[in-house]
Amino acid sequence: MPGGRLTQEDRRLIATWLKDGLGYAEIARRLGRPTSTISREVARNSGQSGYRAEEATRVTGERARRRKPQPRAVPVVENGYGRDPEAVRAFETEFAEMIVATGLPRMTARLLACLSVSDDGVLSAAELARRLQVSPASISNAVAYLEAQAMLRRERDGRRERYVIDEDMPQRVWDESVRSNQEWVQVSRRGAEVLGTSTPAGARMDDLSRFHARINEIMLDDRVAVFAGDALTALTALLHAGRPLGVSALAGALGWPSDRVVAALRVAEEHPHIAGPVRVVSSAGEYRAVPLVERLTAGQLAALGPSAEVWLDGR
Repeated sequence: MPGGRLTQEDRRLIATWLKDGLGYAEIARRLGRPTSTISREVARNSGQSGYRAEEATRVTGERARRRKPQPRAVPVVENGYGRDPEAVRAFETEFAEMIVATGLPRMTARLLACLSVSDDGVLSAAELARRLQVSPASISNAVAYLEAQAMLRRERDGRRERYVIDEDMPQRVWDESVRSNQEWVQVSRRGAEVLGTSTPAGARMDDLSRFHARINEIMLDDRVAVFAGDALTALTALLHAGRPLGVSALAGALGWPSDRVVAALRVAEEHPHIAGPVRVVSSAGEYRAVPLVERLTAGQLAALGPSAEVWLDGR
């Protein structure tokens, strides 16, 4: 069958057609195989007398017997807490696939996921290679990438080098993102000056610089960094309530202190990009969450009907 191993009959036909002067491509076409399969077969199994079917079958069999079967790669899963190993393995794979979707190389994502699901967050190169069933060189390349992105750090344990993900990792990644974003601002601003803001390319660079400057401003605002998640939770609570709520009512419902609710609402009001198509509206000490009606055209609003339009206006 195409794609399977060559049979004794396949080899007999190859030998006959070679004697007839047929080329590898024609033999491959007749057998329904890739040309590379035929060329490799002949190259590996041709002796002083040329290619012979019986000799090729014998040599191939001996070569297969000399190969040691490789064990199936099974990731090592910590199970000191009574976890289901299969569930942990499945989650590690899911986590790695999510990281790949963000743009990281697959090997790098697998290494980061492996470290992340280990309870200590500390593994040596040998341990990572054993768990992931890959070469030390693959580990080295992935570690170099993650270290450059501040996603892990190295530490020495005697003669061994270990790689660590700790509780400071998110802050390191955040700081590195701020630094990287500042470079975008500086370089794109310089590009706008070089190209001239009156030109299309220069205007594009100027827009890019302004965009990253805004992002940088937001990233450096501690309230945004700390309370962005709280802002989304408060907005969700207001949407679910479907009516205006004061700070004390929200604090009671969410089980938060009042100052946390106030900070979350302030961030939602001052940084509307966090909430996307929802905004906070305040009146007489009460707050409500309403859709950002500006995202819809007049035609879309008309198509949604009068009742929907009233709701969209937040009345």
